[in-house]
Amino acid sequence: MTRHAEISPETRFHLLGAPFQLESGGSLDGVEIAYRTWGELSPARDNAVVVCHALTGSADVDRWWPRLLGAGRALDPERDFVIAANALGSCYGTTGPASPRPGGGGRWGPDFPAVTVRDQVRLGILLLDRLEVQRVRLVVGGSLGGMQALEWALLDRRRVEAVAALSASARQSAWAIGWSRLGRAALELDPAYRGGGYAADQPPDGGLALARALAMVSYRSRPSLERRFGRERRDDGRYQVESYLDHQGRKLVERFDANAYRVLLGALDSHDLARGRGPLERVLGALDLPVFVLSTTTDLLYPPEEQDELATLLPRTTLERLDSPHGHDAFLVESARVERALARFRATLAAPAPRLVAAGGR
Repeated sequence: MTRHAEISPETRFHLLGAPFQLESGGSLDGVEIAYRTWGELSPARDNAVVVCHALTGSADVDRWWPRLLGAGRALDPERDFVIAANALGSCYGTTGPASPRPGGGGRWGPDFPAVTVRDQVRLGILLLDRLEVQRVRLVVGGSLGGMQALEWALLDRRRVEAVAALSASARQSAWAIGWSRLGRAALELDPAYRGGGYAADQPPDGGLALARALAMVSYRSRPSLERRFGRERRDDGRYQVESYLDHQGRKLVERFDANAYRVLLGALDSHDLARGRGPLERVLGALDLPVFVLSTTTDLLYPPEEQDELATLLPRTTLERLDSPHGHDAFLVESARVERALARFRATLAAPAPRLVAAGGR
């Protein structure tokens, strides 16, 4: 299925004026970036805060992280110029498989090229250039967004002052790649799957729903599912947990594109901060900026030892352990606690020193 999700009317768009080069060696013409902003950019253009969304998220921070955004909160539009862009390869407005091919010929569908986390961050950097942002006080994100935040610190060192990586890792593990493979295998089970993708005229709803159900098991934890469902059954005899997983699958089918899901799983698997840069210890050891790392005790997908690794190798880390039964999804479910932790971290950051930057530069 090729589907554009429902896009907020507040969404803005920026069309690149040149082909966008991908890490794979190919390029994309006519790339469009969908983004939203809250607050005003300061006269010195130095108060930006970049928010990166998770796998099936969007630029609508006010919809999926509302407790973090608002006056007096960790993301404060009265102080910050908050920017969130939809990731390359998604279907919430930024160019992806659901987008029309340049020059006609229908939508990209299964032919959309592979993208990496670094591709997604480099596109975000181009958006900041377009907005003439000089300094970024913080880049924050969870899961895929947390991976992007860490990459942002490496790719835009002159501009980024601090990073918050929630429920993320330094690199995608074999365990997490295995879960991605199961998701792709679920998509492949659908009759519409052809040659690595989906035929544009056949909806892969069953495969996408199953892929989402599999992912939800990895996003939650055994205590969470036991506490919520136990062995309870519905009136029709089905277990409540089965009904829950089916419901989650149907919800995603209603709002997301299956080919975008496949492309974004590939981006997750591409994540490795050390790739092409040398030993991980040296790469992270050179990141001399404040980094907030959030870990959840019951995260099965990116377990606490992966955040411990970040905290050990990064020179200036604040590690916060979230004791929650909600597994990987705790950074979304426990948003009030996350907001307080992020606000505490931001309170520790010194005010940025005055910086002279040439007009149009960074």
